[in-house]
Amino acid sequence: MEPVFIHPTAVVDEGCEISEGTKIWHFCHIMPDCKIGQNCNIGQNVVISPGVILGNNVKVQNNVSIYTGVTCEDDVFLGPSMVFTNVSNPRSAINRRGQYEKTHVGKGASIGANATIVCGHDIGEYAFIGAGAVVTKNVPPYALVLGNPARQVGWISEYGHRLSFDNHGFATCPESGTVYNLHQNIVSAIR
Repeated sequence: MEPVFIHPTAVVDEGCEISEGTKIWHFCHIMPDCKIGQNCNIGQNVVISPGVILGNNVKVQNNVSIYTGVTCEDDVFLGPSMVFTNVSNPRSAINRRGQYEKTHVGKGASIGANATIVCGHDIGEYAFIGAGAVVTKNVPPYALVLGNPARQVGWISEYGHRLSFDNHGFATCPESGTVYNLHQNIVSAIR
């Protein structure tokens, strides 16, 4: 496994846990008590606030701020300049520290460039949030959501292909060949 790489312009505060193979690029700030898994790539100008947890193989593109209360499982993709929030009613004159809401991003989910994830809403595993979408409610696993506010427009495979379910509730990913089942509005991969 490769060692951790931290660019000389990055600031990593004491108390962070950064695992093997992770790369942290130009002008990043990694704050105390973060946990960053193996083989993550943290693009330039990224801020990771105290207590954030990133799993293994998380890809964070440039200009992303990941605020306290956010957790990401393995294989999550955070697109360029996407935004998390952590307070639902911010006011400059009112201190809301300690009222941060949690957001959990499931394994393999992708969040597109310039998307906004309003705090307190979870993103299911392998969900796909389109570029510029504004997420204002929970997103189910394998859901494809677009727009402002984000609305579900379909389902997507683990390889990122739209799924077209037949009358029996089955669909096949054209790239992986994995078969998926849609039953009672829940998608599951058949292994």
